[in-house]
Amino acid sequence: MSWKSLAIIAISAICLLEGFLLYENQREKKNDSEYTLAYQQNNRIYAVLSPSTLDFAGEPLPMNLYYVREGVDRELLVNSYWQSNTLLLLKKANRYFRIMEPILKQYNIPDDFKYLALIESGLSNVVSPAGASGIWQFMPETAKRYGLEITEEVDERYNLEKSTIAACKLLANSYSIFGNWTLSAAAYNAGEGRIQKSLSEQKISNYYDLYLNSETSRYIYRIVALKLLYEHPTEFGFFLRNKDLYPSIPTYTVSIDSSIASLVNYSNRLNINYKILKEFNPWLRKEKLTVKAGKKYLLTIPKKGYDNFEMLQQQAVEAESFFNDTAVAGRLFR
Repeated sequence: MSWKSLAIIAISAICLLEGFLLYENQREKKNDSEYTLAYQQNNRIYAVLSPSTLDFAGEPLPMNLYYVREGVDRELLVNSYWQSNTLLLLKKANRYFRIMEPILKQYNIPDDFKYLALIESGLSNVVSPAGASGIWQFMPETAKRYGLEITEEVDERYNLEKSTIAACKLLANSYSIFGNWTLSAAAYNAGEGRIQKSLSEQKISNYYDLYLNSETSRYIYRIVALKLLYEHPTEFGFFLRNKDLYPSIPTYTVSIDSSIASLVNYSNRLNINYKILKEFNPWLRKEKLTVKAGKKYLLTIPKKGYDNFEMLQQQAVEAESFFNDTAVAGRLFR
């Protein structure tokens, strides 16, 4: 084959390659254009709707102040678009609020304070970097001051009933100091002394005018945002059926007035395993329990059937939802 023929073949191949590349480039641009159009048509992100009037524990928020309105808006945006976390909180609330609500009522603490526990811990027995523990996030000294036992074997910050009682006592004391629930909630986060000092130094008397650190400044807005999402879930795009909620698990108590050398062996005698004993009694911190003379502990034990999820779920469907009856219709799938 002559060099002229080879040259023609080479030129033809280059032309074909250029044509192919041009075609591919045009096709890619068309695909990008179609993708962009589909994205614009189908991707919709809406601003949340903030109510014009809001209250915490019966005390109105001054929504006429731009920074109050924007503070609420921020927390609603964060929590309504953090769907996985908010859905989890709504599900867990069905189990834990049932325990907390009657205790709050017994101690004359407004029901809205259950949302304080919600934002403090996500209704989990977490430990903060500063050492606050449990659902109500008590520091050790504060916990002891309000009657919670903390030893190597026992930490009642992890006992939901007892820590809720302690929180009620703390909040009642704060209310006696500040005279309103909003400042009492802020003091739960920052400490009574810090709030008193800030009020005095800044010569003001209410939470919304206080210049505080970022966490305490957002605190009430976060509580109110979770309250809104809990009470009006579908208005923010959250749809739950009764069977989607985490069901309450029936329990009974066992009184312990003598030491237990092995909680593993003891749980086996109760026909449960050690994991379940710890799940229902997270305040037990070791594998044994020393009981001093005259002392008594109450263990919470799940009743037979705790391991039958379908049965528990069916009971939840048949029982009253944690959403009130008037709110259920038209808002929840059944």
